Amino acid sequence: MVAERKGLKARAINAYLARRDEVIVPRERLYEWQLNPPILEPAHNPSRLSEDARKYLAPDNPRLGDLKARYAKCDPDVITPLEWREGHVRTQDIAYFRGDNAYLWQVRGKNCNILSYALATYYVKSIDKHSLLETLVEDNVFGNFTFEIAGHVISRDLLDSIIEINFLDRHLGFMSRQDVTLLDIGAGYGRLAYRASAAVPGLRKYLCADAVPYSTFISEFYLRYRNALEKTQVIALDEFEQVLADTKIDIAVNIHSFSECRLEAIEWWISRLARAETKYLMIAPNAVQAGGMILLTNDGNEFLPIINKYGYQLLISEPKYLDPIIQEYAVESTFYYLFELR
Repeated sequence: MVAERKGLKARAINAYLARRDEVIVPRERLYEWQLNPPILEPAHNPSRLSEDARKYLAPDNPRLGDLKARYAKCDPDVITPLEWREGHVRTQDIAYFRGDNAYLWQVRGKNCNILSYALATYYVKSIDKHSLLETLVEDNVFGNFTFEIAGHVISRDLLDSIIEINFLDRHLGFMSRQDVTLLDIGAGYGRLAYRASAAVPGLRKYLCADAVPYSTFISEFYLRYRNALEKTQVIALDEFEQVLADTKIDIAVNIHSFSECRLEAIEWWISRLARAETKYLMIAPNAVQAGGMILLTNDGNEFLPIINKYGYQLLISEPKYLDPIIQEYAVESTFYYLFELR
């Protein structure tokens, strides 16, 4: 009788909550990680910083101040932000730039739990024909969140980088190309630059460009810290057009960056790529458009017409995880788009 009354009460409450898109679930039906309060704000793993790193990665660093002053004089079309206003990179994010913050969500979001990471890890093992999971190492420095799964220390940084390199290899033979130069627009702290420099034998140069001075400042530090400067180069925004004029770019990538830009900024970048006759462009947007060819900024503007305007035509679009179940439940699903300049 008591159980029956509890059941009636739960159904009545759930009927009310359903109108708010909420529901009561018995604790015994939940996993341990579901019982913990959800992480809703930026966070970082409190990993140790060396004294030199702590002193350098500071908001009053003269190098950062110089970059800010120089970027402020650049074309307003490219530097006027949609998302990356002052304060978007918090003071603690400068030192703990590999934490869960504006650069990379890791433990926030619907599919950022341990099971989602396990799915993503075993998916990577299934497609990793170049054994990158074996050769690329991971650690928790600068606030990175790591997990031990399938005998590996993994992170979203590592998993995403391997999947992105695999996409470029599957469609453009990235791992077997010789003397290839890649440009990363919106390179963030340089995670993919570091991974590609360590993984791709024929990589001649990986160029990092960003309209956010914090990103340039941090990626300079990070790639130097990783001893990756032989194959990588961070380009200040006011030097970008000259470097582009002097350098043949084979492939450009934009990972979760155009979605966070105004249309004017996207056009600024695309027009320069077309002028330089960069043949291939890979884009990963933030929003997932299942089955649809729609590329949206975070404020809902479609930017595919800009890409087409400058002669880039779609070669391939496919989900980040080719298995539909994994695409639904693994870490931070998106779609990848590859364009060719015609």
